[in-house]
Amino acid sequence: MKNYPLKFTDLSLLILRISFAVLMFLNHGWPKVLNFEKAFSKFPDPLGISSEISYSLAIFAEVFCPVLLVFGLFTRFASIPLIMTMIVAIFIVHGSDPFAKQELGLVYLFAFLVLFISGPGKYSLDSRLKI
Repeated sequence: MKNYPLKFTDLSLLILRISFAVLMFLNHGWPKVLNFEKAFSKFPDPLGISSEISYSLAIFAEVFCPVLLVFGLFTRFASIPLIMTMIVAIFIVHGSDPFAKQELGLVYLFAFLVLFISGPGKYSLDSRLKI
């Protein structure tokens, strides 16, 4: 009975990891891939590093990192670009917008922060590979 709560913790981390990764991929990453030619040079450049580099970094964070999170592979490393992307989106891109416009980014930010702090849990490739 001592390990009972840990099983639910690991299951909760699995659900959190997969759900937020899939939502990020489907709602934010994949549309960027599909609109690559149109948006590549017109993407916002909030950090002054060029639209092309900003778009490429956003695609990396919103496409490749969620795939890693689904499998629980390099989870803490994969969560860092997602955390950074959400910070930029919330405080720079939508910094002057009403809270309702920032809320979704905050939800993603907190989910990815939890994964960064906690790690992926027992049901992950990280756990199997002892990473």
